[in-house]
Amino acid sequence: QVQFVESGGGLVQSGGSLRLSCSASGINFGDTAIVWYRQAPRKQREFVARVSGGAGITKTLADSVKGRFAIYRDPAKNTVYLRMDDLEPDDTAVYYCNVVIHLVRSWGQGTQVTVSS
Repeated sequence: QVQFVESGGGLVQSGGSLRLSCSASGINFGDTAIVWYRQAPRKQREFVARVSGGAGITKTLADSVKGRFAIYRDPAKNTVYLRMDDLEPDDTAVYYCNVVIHLVRSWGQGTQVTVSS
């Protein structure tokens, strides 16, 4: 019954920026850690970023995106964002949001990010 919806992807040039949005139903969104993942063609799905749930917010970024990406919440909109700056062709992938990996039961459609060189 948990459903995730991602949006905000698109086609950008190297060095460009995008902001991805994540919303969900079927969970206590504000009290649940939310994770961004991505999967590039012919590659395994990988961790991108995580923001904790509850009052004490902690954030974790993959080494490959540190200094370029940021994850944050907008409680008023019940949304988690992934702000992506200085995009590189290696960032090209389908981006998904979900819970921590061992709790994942299903995946949304994801949103395609394509970065041209």
